[in-house]
Amino acid sequence: MTSSTHAEERAAHDVVSAELRVEQEHVDLVYAELDNASRRATQVERDGLARGRTSRSGDLRDEELTGLFERDALVYHAARRRHSLDTQYEGLVFGRLDLDASALRHDGRDGEDHREVRYIGRLGVRNAEYEPLVIDWRAPAASPFYRATPTDPHGVIRRRVLQCRGSRVVGVEDDLMVAEPPADLVVVGDGALLAALTRSRGRQMRDIVATIQQHQDEAIRAPAQGVTEITGGPGTGKTVVALHRAAYLLYADRRRYETGGILVVGPSASYTAYIERVLPSLGEDTVTLRSLGDLVDAVTATRTDPPEAAAVKGSARMRRVLSRLAREAVPDGPSDLRVFVAGHAVRVDATTLDAIRARVLRQHQRNLATGTVLEELAEAAYRQVDGVDRASFRRAFDTHDTVRTFLEEWWPQLDPRTVLLWLGDEDVATRVAAGVLTASEVRELVDSVRTAAATGQWSVADVALIDDLTARIGQVVEQPREERGFYEIETLDDLDAFGVTELHPSLTARELPTGPEHTAADPRDRLLLGSVGRPASYAHVLVDEAQDLSPMQWRMLGRRGRSASWTVVGDAAQSSWPDAVEALSAREEAFGPAERRSFHMTTNYRNAREVFDYAAEVIRAHVPDADIPLAVRETGVPVRVRSVPVPTARQYDDPASAPRWSTVVAIVAESVDDLLDEVEGSIAVICPAEHVPPLLQLSSLGGDRVTVLDPLSAKGLEFDATVVVDPAGVVSATAGGVRSLYVALTRAAHRMTVVTL
Repeated sequence: MTSSTHAEERAAHDVVSAELRVEQEHVDLVYAELDNASRRATQVERDGLARGRTSRSGDLRDEELTGLFERDALVYHAARRRHSLDTQYEGLVFGRLDLDASALRHDGRDGEDHREVRYIGRLGVRNAEYEPLVIDWRAPAASPFYRATPTDPHGVIRRRVLQCRGSRVVGVEDDLMVAEPPADLVVVGDGALLAALTRSRGRQMRDIVATIQQHQDEAIRAPAQGVTEITGGPGTGKTVVALHRAAYLLYADRRRYETGGILVVGPSASYTAYIERVLPSLGEDTVTLRSLGDLVDAVTATRTDPPEAAAVKGSARMRRVLSRLAREAVPDGPSDLRVFVAGHAVRVDATTLDAIRARVLRQHQRNLATGTVLEELAEAAYRQVDGVDRASFRRAFDTHDTVRTFLEEWWPQLDPRTVLLWLGDEDVATRVAAGVLTASEVRELVDSVRTAAATGQWSVADVALIDDLTARIGQVVEQPREERGFYEIETLDDLDAFGVTELHPSLTARELPTGPEHTAADPRDRLLLGSVGRPASYAHVLVDEAQDLSPMQWRMLGRRGRSASWTVVGDAAQSSWPDAVEALSAREEAFGPAERRSFHMTTNYRNAREVFDYAAEVIRAHVPDADIPLAVRETGVPVRVRSVPVPTARQYDDPASAPRWSTVVAIVAESVDDLLDEVEGSIAVICPAEHVPPLLQLSSLGGDRVTVLDPLSAKGLEFDATVVVDPAGVVSATAGGVRSLYVALTRAAHRMTVVTL
């Protein structure tokens, strides 16, 4: 290195160091004010706790009750403020705008101060004079940070991204929005976006609040009403844009969306774990995050059905099957009622009982109709006697022990999960599915329900069926209550006799007690733990990987978003649901007549071009009209393809015991080791579900950097590098076929190895 080169590098380093000191001075001011605000909030909280105290016992006066209410409100809001301040410590200040003040005035006049500086952060912070030190990224004043481009600068001269560790500024990256910067304005780095794209990935998604692009910002700040659809190919940032939109909605109309609630729904538990820190990092921790397997209270499902069974359970035809099932007689229940009342022997035979059941269920939810059923039974019995006062007969009938015992057995309170288990009886399943499902589909359904009963694990597809049955039969009534009638019957159905009404929200604790004392030994008992509640209603529903939802899952979401606005994220080329037309119909039914708007993402920020070109070639061969985004980054490293000699593991019932399976494990392990040396962050081994158990041992490589999972579990996730094992097996083992393989091939940001069997 020449002395002149060394001098140039030293001068550049000094310039950067000077810029870091400038930014550090401002960040120090922000954190000092943040500490002051936190202390003030703590003091307010303490003062609030001291209010409304009384040493009196017994009933409190009205003024004392008012004081307690005021105290609780004060403490609540102060605690929330303190929590918000405390949780935003990391990366609070991330952006700076240098703006042309004269351009902002739109009058061309030069002011005394020709330049305005705005700092952008995760929440707004003001000093003691109420001057803004940091502007909340969602505020209108922050929008130029995201909207500015060299062709439309919005008055921005320089956009700077600050890289911080805690309260310490460790780096800056600048984007220049004018052709020639002012002489005193330093430009550092190669641009914030490129720096962000080359960073390693961790186990959880990071927010992109510092690098939101203009087209992404437009989707984030779109009007709240109606349905906002965000589409695009893999790696275009659809998911993270949607999550930032949820944070923006809470900022723009907190009363509506915090009170009414925002529900975020993803495809799997691994997905929700991956994204769970994004919204808290943006200052929002009131959003409800659920996977499709835990949308129903007391039910948590991670098991997936074979593609054939999942296709049956998810089909809209299941509506008719479940409608009939909900009207079935209780298995092994009594076939007639024989009782001696008021000196008369009466009998209500099976034909009459069937007629009563059919008549009652045309107007009422089953679990709320016990009183009506008792009246019907009493009338049927009274018609068999002569010369008896009706009122006295009814009193005797209603209180008769035999009648009460009969009613408990013939018309018990039914858990919707119990009703679903009836489909494990082939005779019942065949009867309720007649003319709706084929014989082979009935067998798939029966086998699937029997698997649940044998393992004590519901499948993800079962959750939507349980929800449907809950709407049809009603919640279990623990205590006698006034019957509500037919207006509570689930609305997203074509049962004309019932009309259209709304389910009222109720909040039920989702966390069930754990520990040995609460663990059921019998698998069937484990399926019935807890209590299924009524679905909560939300002000906004955000659905990711929407292209994968079955019609029955769309109906489940529709019950939670009857009055909601929606954000829907998806890519048809990655769909795992085979009947797109049927799913679209159910989706539109869930949305109703709400206004629609759409935003299309066309730039792939995740995958290196070498990785995405490989994946794009695979999907184009089978889906010519696939939405193919443009990958903006190159690594110069092509995808590696390795082959395992035959016989393949797929030829054996137990892959782990197959000849040469040890070779498969060895080759995959070697591929993982190579990638551990080449990338700094996370690595995934993605393979057919049947290969996960024998390959799971590889998750111990590299500490906690390696994950082994199937393509469905990989949906929505991203990693620094991937090893995709047995592409042909992925295609044959999943309902999505080559679309599922496309998902697997687009999870890697920097490196990918493909192992063929």
